[in-house]
Amino acid sequence: MSPGPRPHVLLSVAVSLDGYLDDASPDRLLLSNAEDFDRVDAVRADSDAILVGAQTLRSDNPRLLVNDADRRARRIAAGKPEYPLKVTVSASGELDPALRVWHHGGGKLVYTTDAGATRLGDRLSGLADVVSLGPAIDFGALLDDLGRRGITRLMVEGGGRIHTAFLSADLADELLLAVAPILVGDPAAPRFLHPAAYPGGSGRRLELADLTRVGDIALLRYLPKGHQLGA
Repeated sequence: MSPGPRPHVLLSVAVSLDGYLDDASPDRLLLSNAEDFDRVDAVRADSDAILVGAQTLRSDNPRLLVNDADRRARRIAAGKPEYPLKVTVSASGELDPALRVWHHGGGKLVYTTDAGATRLGDRLSGLADVVSLGPAIDFGALLDDLGRRGITRLMVEGGGRIHTAFLSADLADELLLAVAPILVGDPAAPRFLHPAAYPGGSGRRLELADLTRVGDIALLRYLPKGHQLGA
């Protein structure tokens, strides 16, 4: 089957002033404020699918829900599922069926490798559909498959390795970067991006499409592929 049009890929991330996603403590560092969490909820509601990496599930154990009931009602009125499809990427297939994401609202889809699918076996049977992308994770093939499934807008929520993969492969259409007035400074803490061969290297400047203040947070909207403003 030929792939459908790839979805619009929006990367959504909150970082500290020094570029960290979290600190190194056992508890999650809340970088966003209440107003920004509500903004993220609205972006989720406007998306057909939300994608996270397996490490994000292990460390944060999120439910990945649209929390606002009115937003869910508008989705249903528009003929959409109540919740966006929840997509997880795990090369290893090391996914715990007890994680909260499998047991709360909406369909679930796992992309893995041949080895990961073998390791998973039937552990997620009845909880999520499992798709192997072959010997390695190919994010282009992943987007092709989501296009075949009718996904037109994909929200990517991390973590850092997932954001790095999309940006280094030039697969991100939009980046929403919420910068919190917090300094972490711990080399053991996870960073937003990892070393990679980014298209154009340090000679390429991304297009800043918008800058918004959300309480004490600066929200930057970048267009990595250099789309026209407002596109």
